[in-house]
Amino acid sequence: MELPYAEPYRIKVVEPLEKSTRARREQWIKQARYNLFNLRSEQVFIDLLTDSGTGAMSHHQWSEIMLGDESYAGSSSYYKLKEVIGQLLGMPYFVPTHQGRAAENVLFSAIISEGDVVPGNAHFDTTKGHIEFRKAQAIDCTIDEASDTTLHHPFKGNIDLKKLERVFKSCPPGKIPLCIITVTCNTSGGQPVSMQNIRQVSALCRQYGIPVFFDAARFAENAYFIKLREDEYADRSIRDIVLEMFSYVDGATMSSKKDAIVNIGGFLACRNKELFDKISMYCILYEGYLTYGGLAGRDLGAMARGLMEGTEFSYLESRIGQVAYLGRQLKKYGIPCQEPTGGHAVFVDAKMCLAHLPKEEFQAQTLAIELYLEGGVRGVEIGALLADRDPQTRQNRYPRLELLRLAIPRRVYTNNHMDYVAACLANIYERRNSISRGYRIVKEAPIMRHFTIELEPVQESSPGSNQT
Repeated sequence: MELPYAEPYRIKVVEPLEKSTRARREQWIKQARYNLFNLRSEQVFIDLLTDSGTGAMSHHQWSEIMLGDESYAGSSSYYKLKEVIGQLLGMPYFVPTHQGRAAENVLFSAIISEGDVVPGNAHFDTTKGHIEFRKAQAIDCTIDEASDTTLHHPFKGNIDLKKLERVFKSCPPGKIPLCIITVTCNTSGGQPVSMQNIRQVSALCRQYGIPVFFDAARFAENAYFIKLREDEYADRSIRDIVLEMFSYVDGATMSSKKDAIVNIGGFLACRNKELFDKISMYCILYEGYLTYGGLAGRDLGAMARGLMEGTEFSYLESRIGQVAYLGRQLKKYGIPCQEPTGGHAVFVDAKMCLAHLPKEEFQAQTLAIELYLEGGVRGVEIGALLADRDPQTRQNRYPRLELLRLAIPRRVYTNNHMDYVAACLANIYERRNSISRGYRIVKEAPIMRHFTIELEPVQESSPGSNQT
C-alpha cells in the first residue's frame, strides 16, 4: 500500500492551550470593542490572526540564539546573514531591519515623494499605508481573475501587464519611483505570481526605466507554487527557482517573520550601490547601525538559518500542505473560499457567506467575530476595514474581495486543530441567515485603522454604519 504523508519534523516542546466558554468570549470581545487585535492571547484557543512571527523555530535556529554575537558593529551574526542573502537571493547589498514594515519605511523614505504613484499587485496594509502616509498613491494592477474566488487560476497574484502599462503611460516621467511585486500576494488570498509574469513585469519596467522590487515576505512559498504549477520548473530546486526570481528585480523588502520562520526581523536588499548608500542613512536614522538594524545579533543568526530552512522542499510541502488541508475541510462543508488555496492562509469569502448583510456592516469582520464566539478561533478581516478610507474623499473603500483570513503559523498546529476550525466555521455557515446585523465604527485612526479600530454591533433601528 502507498504510505501516508507524515510531517518532516517531530515535536520537542509543547505549549498548553485552554478552552473557554462562549459566555466568557462574549464578554471578552465586547471589552475588546469587537476588535480581535485587542484580545489577550490567553483568551484565544486557536490563533490564526497572522502567520507573522508566530512560527515555531527549529533547534538549529534556537542554537543560533545562543551563538548570537551582540557586538554593536561588525557582528559575526550579521555576516552569517549577509552570506545567506548573497547566496540565496543574489543580492550584494542589504540592511537588516526589525521587521518588514521597517524595511518599507527605510526604502520609501529614500525614494518616494508626495504625488508619486506606486503600481503593483494588491499592496498589503503596511505597504499601502507607508505609501499613502507620504501622500503618494498605490495602484492595484492585479489580474481580474483574482477577484473571482470560485475561479481556478494557478497564479492569481499575477500583475495585469496592460493595466501596468496604462499606469506607466498616464504618469509624468519621474513620478513612478518603483513597481512592487508582492510574492505571494496576500490581499488576493495568498496567491502566487508566476515566473513568467515576474519576467514580463521586469521587462516592462526596464522598458520604462522603472525599478522593480519584491515584497518578499513569502517568496519561498511563491517558489514552491512555481515548481508545482509551471512545467519548466518541475525539476528545479526551490533555491534555484528563488535565485531566478530575484534575478529579475532590483531589490526587495522582507518581513522575515514569515518565510524565514523567526519571531522578529526583516531586511532590505538591493543591487545598486548608490541606492544602498542612500538607504543606509535612513537605516541608521530609524533602525540602528548597518550591521544590526534594530535587531539583536541572535536574531540575525536565527534569521540566516531560517532562510535556509524555509527554502527546503520538504518543509514547504508540509507547511503549504496543511493550508491546503484546511481548505479541503472547509470545502467539504460547502464554505466558499478563495480557490485554489493560497500559501500561508485560507481566505473565506465573507461576501458570499453573509451576502444578506450590507457591505457597510463589514461582512468579513462580522464573520471573524462569529468565529471567535463560536470556538475561540481568532482570524483577521481582509476587507473594507483593512482597505481604510480614501485619502481624498475620506469615504470607506469597499474592495472587490471581502475575506476572512485564517493564517496558519508555521510548524505550530496539528491537523486536528484544522478540523476544529473547520467545524466551527461549518456551524456558523449552517446558521448564517440568523446573523441579522453586522458592526459599525465607533472610533478609528486616520490610517491603518484596522489595528486599533473600535466597533459596536449595529442595532435594528440603526440607520447605517457610516458614522465615525
